[in-house]
Amino acid sequence: MQDYAEAARWYRKAADQGDAGAQFDLGLMYCRGQGVTQDYAEAHMWLSLAASRASGDDRKKYADARESVAKNMTQQQIVEAQHRAREWVPKAIR
Repeated sequence: MQDYAEAARWYRKAADQGDAGAQFDLGLMYCRGQGVTQDYAEAHMWLSLAASRASGDDRKKYADARESVAKNMTQQQIVEAQHRAREWVPKAIR
């Protein structure tokens, strides 16, 4: 049995430090409501951050996932998610 809440906690630690892969995985967890409360705006934010830090095939995969999430959102939610992504700052390693 998978412990999604524990996985989300560890992905969040890495995502907060700017790890694109962890940001992508955390975004998917928010999209699916796995280990966290489902939140499309939060998913969109993490997927945007992941896409902005990735390159090549990963960048396209992350951006495609973000666009897929956006289909479930209102324009206002998308604007809020974009604002969160612009304001996001990596946390120092603790």
